[in-house]
Amino acid sequence: MTRLQDYLSTSAEGRPESTALVFGDERLTYAELEEESSRLARLFIELGCHKGDRICLFLPKCPAAIVAIHAALKAGCPYVPIDLASPAPRVEKIVRAAEPGLVLAASKAARLVAELREGGALEVPIGFLDEAPDDESAAFGRGEWSDLPGEAPAVDVLPDDTAHILFTSGSTGTPKGVVITHRNVTAFVDWAVDYFGTAAEDRISGHPPLHFDLSTFDIYATLRAGAELHLVPAELNLSPPKLAALIRDSELTQWFSVPSVLTYMAKFDVVEENDFPALRRLLWCGEVLPTPILLHWMRRLPHVSFTNLYGPTEATIASSYYTVPEPPASELDPIPIGTACAGEELLVLNGGLEPAPRGEVGDLYLGGVGLSPGYWRDEQKTSAAFVPDPRSSDAATRLYRTGDLARVDESGLVHFLGRADFQIKSRGYRIELGEIETALSALDELKESAIVGVDVGGFEGTAICCAFAPRAGAVTPAKVRSELQRVLPTYMLPARWLELDELPKNVNGKIDRRRLRELFSQDGSR
Repeated sequence: MTRLQDYLSTSAEGRPESTALVFGDERLTYAELEEESSRLARLFIELGCHKGDRICLFLPKCPAAIVAIHAALKAGCPYVPIDLASPAPRVEKIVRAAEPGLVLAASKAARLVAELREGGALEVPIGFLDEAPDDESAAFGRGEWSDLPGEAPAVDVLPDDTAHILFTSGSTGTPKGVVITHRNVTAFVDWAVDYFGTAAEDRISGHPPLHFDLSTFDIYATLRAGAELHLVPAELNLSPPKLAALIRDSELTQWFSVPSVLTYMAKFDVVEENDFPALRRLLWCGEVLPTPILLHWMRRLPHVSFTNLYGPTEATIASSYYTVPEPPASELDPIPIGTACAGEELLVLNGGLEPAPRGEVGDLYLGGVGLSPGYWRDEQKTSAAFVPDPRSSDAATRLYRTGDLARVDESGLVHFLGRADFQIKSRGYRIELGEIETALSALDELKESAIVGVDVGGFEGTAICCAFAPRAGAVTPAKVRSELQRVLPTYMLPARWLELDELPKNVNGKIDRRRLRELFSQDGSR
């Protein structure tokens, strides 16, 4: 059975001098990626890493990060990518939960690493892929593994072993670690490469950050096909014209991103008629793409196929797909999430876990080969989200409760209808609003507060809105935002604010969130 590192090894054997990675002016061949990652894997083992030990990666998206990922896989060590833009307290929670055997960092993360080390969260070897700090805290720096053999170490890595742990937002304020196995990823990648016809001649975008599960599709599908992965610098996200220029100048054949990026580019009108002549496929996942935005792209790029992918991190990259056959007749026509990928299942069930009749709204459950084993060291959350399949007598057969509402139309296509709980998607990120409220509750200046998601369409999609009542004196939204910024990543900060003397309550004395959504839809919020 295939392990993720086998994609690289096979392509390196068959296409050693072909380009594997492109990042600006930097290029890495398959042979170089294979040998460099094998040497680094041997260094991990020399430093005491054993199979199953986690390796936290404090690395920006770059070729060296792809080397490090494959080095961890070859050493049999699950990797844990860290979002360097997250505040130190949140990163500390992730690191303490992961209990890594080794930390691998870039010099730009040196301050964050030092802060965690001084706070006692990092008491393991810390290596740097570039220049190590001048002090004696680093176990190694750039090039210290160059003399090691370029063949992968002999570690018995199995398909059901953990490949990586991706930490997502948690409702209690503690991020949840989703465990993903080699088999979880290879099942989707093998289907996707065959379905999309990915070939060695492809030039594929690497747009999502490495801590976002969509990036794993870009990486491993590219390497399986022996194609070129063009890593998109994060700073280009602030410039739609530069994103368009990258697609155009690099002659990309596939672009994959969250819909907010496509919306941003459409709003700035950077896509010309019949632009990007090399582009063959445009894919999106992570949130709903507004139909007007899809029409904008389809009318300008009639030579491109457009595919909607759907799936939470717990089901590994995506569970369903829908390739849009023609431009929708109306801007009001929703785009289905489609049908299940090979080996996956989409089930729309009623409260009794029975199939909802076609056309009726039900809860969306997922099954099949992509399901994660569960949350890292959290049986309670795992058993709550991954439930026994009522159709099976085998207790090990499970379904994942997505928390999404859906319906099946008369043709059998599944339509996503929104969230059923306290979780939203904003700019591609899945966010537990409870984590933001937990941070708010720690602010002494506030008497009470609440967070709601309001669908505003366009680039924002679902806006994070904060209503608050000050305890005493003047408390401005800027002050609250500043305090939240100390503990939450930027993408979780509220975009709209409403100050009230007292938050509205329902008959049960609970905060009336429906009323808050109404208030944020009216004038007076900002």
